Amino acid sequence: MHYVSTRAKTDSSFASSSFSQILLEGLAPDGGLYLPADYPQVTGAELDAWRGLSYADLAFEILKKFADDIPSADLMALTRKTYTPDVYRNVRAGDDARRITPLRVLEDKDGRKLILQELSNGPTLAFKDMAMQLLGNLFEYELARQNAELNIFGATSGDTGSAAEYAMRGKKGIRVFMLSPHKKMSAFQTAQMFSLQDPNIFNIAVEGVFDDCQDMVKAVSNDLEFKARQKIGTVNSINWARVVAQVVYYFRGYLSATESNEQKVSFTVPSGNFGNICAGHIARMMGLPIDKLVAATNENDVLDEFFLTGVYRVRKSAETYHTSSPSMDISKASNFERFIYDLLGRDGARTSALFRKVETDGYFDLSGKPGSDGDEFRKVSEFGFESGKSTHQDRLDTIRLVKKEYGILIDTHTADGVKVAREHMRPGVPMIVLETALAAKFNETIREAMGTDAERPPGFENIEDLPQRYSVMQAEVEQMKAFIARNTGL
Repeated sequence: MHYVSTRAKTDSSFASSSFSQILLEGLAPDGGLYLPADYPQVTGAELDAWRGLSYADLAFEILKKFADDIPSADLMALTRKTYTPDVYRNVRAGDDARRITPLRVLEDKDGRKLILQELSNGPTLAFKDMAMQLLGNLFEYELARQNAELNIFGATSGDTGSAAEYAMRGKKGIRVFMLSPHKKMSAFQTAQMFSLQDPNIFNIAVEGVFDDCQDMVKAVSNDLEFKARQKIGTVNSINWARVVAQVVYYFRGYLSATESNEQKVSFTVPSGNFGNICAGHIARMMGLPIDKLVAATNENDVLDEFFLTGVYRVRKSAETYHTSSPSMDISKASNFERFIYDLLGRDGARTSALFRKVETDGYFDLSGKPGSDGDEFRKVSEFGFESGKSTHQDRLDTIRLVKKEYGILIDTHTADGVKVAREHMRPGVPMIVLETALAAKFNETIREAMGTDAERPPGFENIEDLPQRYSVMQAEVEQMKAFIARNTGL
């Protein structure tokens, strides 16, 4: 398996890159994102064989198609080390708990089925744990093979940061520098990150919004000399290994919801940075029988606007809303480039030109209208994408409805997903909503919706009262580089 950059001028560019070579990287040297030169295909016989596998062994079967330069025995050991009941405690354990990501049928009537796939049973109670725990083990494995070290530089709007830090804390040869928007996460999310006292964890609260943090990560990654000297890597979803690890739970969700490969399912995915739903796109390109991939946005509706109009228009920091589903308060979806590359027929030069236009003009237009940048919007339906939008009032109403009708308390982002999913359900095609986090992580809004606090899993009762360690900084790239250099000694 070889990898190419979304901005490569020809298909041969970066074709020598293997999984292990790009594992510790973020952006490709040309500023693009890595994708397989060709998506591996899954056969019906393989799907049949995978139906009875544990989550760890299913992860192995999928990942070995992408990471064929890691010995099979080593890769299986890594997935079995990662996906265990000890790591993924099933907070709402049931008879499907062994599958790590159990399904809950919320509604099944008139041929319409609404299902919740639990992805928040990991150590930080958010779906990011599903990939990040594996990424931590992969990083440690590869660094040991190279006798090397890595300084992870990432950005978070809430859940990526804590998932990364919990996965990397105490890992040999790894330091984590995590940016987050100052005072724009929930109290629980903030405490989860800032209360960590491990010497290899550095939290930086940036005066700005998530997109300012993400822009700094890309700016540092594009400084190839600094990146090499400081041994910079990333855990944001620009990292290919992070995305491919998320592909696994789409397969698990499909296999758990169906009995034969003739059936199709749809997925609704709360979407901000497009990483989670991008994994669904990859699963569909591999041949998983997915009907629709529905992107659910909040008030920061950049993705919804594109899927309705063909115009991708990023917002400036001042135009980015601070909402009650803060992990989706993103106005520049970094993973969207991977889908656009496929939409454009894998034309790297054109993909590069479009995203350069985003940097200069703030948008590109594929609607096909006079003066637009192309007409590929007409092809979007071939990839199964649809979208919808949810507001604060929608979240409150949906949280109340799901609790009343189904007896489950969901978090704000999952509420965005359920609200949009209900608008896109079709008879005969189960709709699976990907859970984002446990409700306890966003207790301020839960209290507003329900009048009571969300129940907390054991060990998280008073997390906001723990001492916190972090630095507050401006969104200034050179200042950030100096901070990294001071704390690595390189």
